[in-house]
Amino acid sequence: MARTTRIFCVSTLYGAATLAAALDAGLFEPTDRRLLVVLNTAATPEITPSVDTMPGFDRIRERFDEVVSWNEAIAPFHPSGWSPRGDDIPLWERYVRLLWNLGDDEVRLVVESIQVNPSLAVCQIFTGAPVDVYADGLMSYGPTRNKIDPLVGTRIDRLLHLDLVPGLTPLLLTEFGVPPVLVPTEAFLKVLGELAEEERELTAPERRPALLLGQYLSALDIIGDAEEERLHLDMVRGAVALGHTSIVFKPHPLAPARWSRLLEEEARKLGADLTLLERPVLAEVACLRLRPALVAGCFSTALFTAAGFHGLPVARTGTESVLAALTPYQNSNRVPLTIVDALLPDLADRAAVEGWAMPSRERVAELSALLRAVGFAMQPQIHPGLRGEAERFLSAHLDQRTWRYFKRRRLASLALPGAVPAQLAFIPRNAAVRRLARRARAMKRATTKRAAAKR
Repeated sequence: MARTTRIFCVSTLYGAATLAAALDAGLFEPTDRRLLVVLNTAATPEITPSVDTMPGFDRIRERFDEVVSWNEAIAPFHPSGWSPRGDDIPLWERYVRLLWNLGDDEVRLVVESIQVNPSLAVCQIFTGAPVDVYADGLMSYGPTRNKIDPLVGTRIDRLLHLDLVPGLTPLLLTEFGVPPVLVPTEAFLKVLGELAEEERELTAPERRPALLLGQYLSALDIIGDAEEERLHLDMVRGAVALGHTSIVFKPHPLAPARWSRLLEEEARKLGADLTLLERPVLAEVACLRLRPALVAGCFSTALFTAAGFHGLPVARTGTESVLAALTPYQNSNRVPLTIVDALLPDLADRAAVEGWAMPSRERVAELSALLRAVGFAMQPQIHPGLRGEAERFLSAHLDQRTWRYFKRRRLASLALPGAVPAQLAFIPRNAAVRRLARRARAMKRATTKRAAAKR
C-alpha cells in the first residue's frame, strides 16, 4: 500500500499559524508524512527573510515531519513568476518527487492563493492530487481573483478559513462549489499564544499604547508614496486626538525608513511618544504582548483579529480615499477595503470609535448583500449567477454612502442599475427619445454604406 504525504505550502507566518491551528483542531486526516514547503514570494527573496526564519516558527515547525524550500527547488526562477510548461509537467513532478523523497507516495496538497503562482504551479505539477485551500485574510470573502483551470478547480475539496467576520460566508471558490470550513478560533488563539511566548523581547510599555499598522500600499501600486506618508501621519494625528500619548507603529518590513522618521517627528510635535516595532512579529502577536488600548490601520486583516479574537478597540483610516484610487475595479484588495470601511469606525470620529461593537447579525447580512454585488461587479464572468442579486442591491441601496464601493463606468459596462444618473433615468423609458436614437442609428448605417460604396 502506497504511503501518503500531505504537502502544506506556506509563505507567511500568519498562514503557518492558520495551518497549525487547523492541524491542532483535527481538520486533516492522519497521513504518513507531513511536509511543509516554504515559499518566499518577496520581490527580492535573496535578501528577504523567509517564514521559517521568523521568531516563533520553531513552535509551528514541531507539527511537521520536514521543512523544505520551494525557492531552492525551482532556482533560479522566482516563485511568483514561474510555472511549468505543459509538456514539462511530468519531468518536474519526477524531479520534485526525487528531491523531496516522495517516491510513489500518494500526494495531497494544502495551498493558499491557488489562483496565482506559486500555489498554482505546485497544483499543476502534482496533477490529480486532491487540494485543500486555506484563506489568508479578508480576501476569502470576495470572488476568486482569476479564472482557474477546471483541471485544478475541480480538485479542490475545501476552503479553510478563520471566522474573521462571524456570520459572513466566503465567496472565494464558490464557482466550483467548494464548501467553506471554519478553523476554530480557540485553536488559532492557542497557536498565537505559543508565538507570543517566544516574543520575550517585546514588552508592553507602562501605558497601554495605540498600535498603528502600516501596510506599504505604494509597493502594490495602490497609492503613491506621498499618499501613504499622509495616511500614516493621519494615523498618528488621529490616535493623539483620541488622547493616546503612547504610540507603537508597526511598519511594513519593506517600507522606507524615512517614513518612520517622519512619524516620530510628528508624534514629538504632538506631545506623544512613538515607538517603532521593527521586529518581524505578527500584528496578532503584538496585540497579545502589548494589549493596546487601540488598534488602527487602513484595511489590515489584523484589525478584525484584534477586535474579534482579542476584544480590542479598533479604528480605520484612509479607506475612502484608497477605495477611490484603487484600480482596476477587479483589484482583489477591494473586498478587504470594503469590509473594513463598511464595518469599522473612522479614526477621526471619536464617538464612533468609543461606541463601536462587533457587528450584529443584521449588519453582517447587509454587508453580505453588498459584497455579493461588489463581487459580481468585480468578476461577472466567474459569477454570472450573482447578476440578479447585484441588480436588486443597486436598485435599492445605491446612495451617498454605498456609492464609494462602485464605479459608474463599471456599472455602465455591465448594464447595472446606477450607470445612468438618477436625474436622467427617464431617458431610456421615453418613447420620443428612443425614436430619435433609432433614427440616428439608421442614418449612421446609411452613411457608412454610402461611404463604403464609393470606395
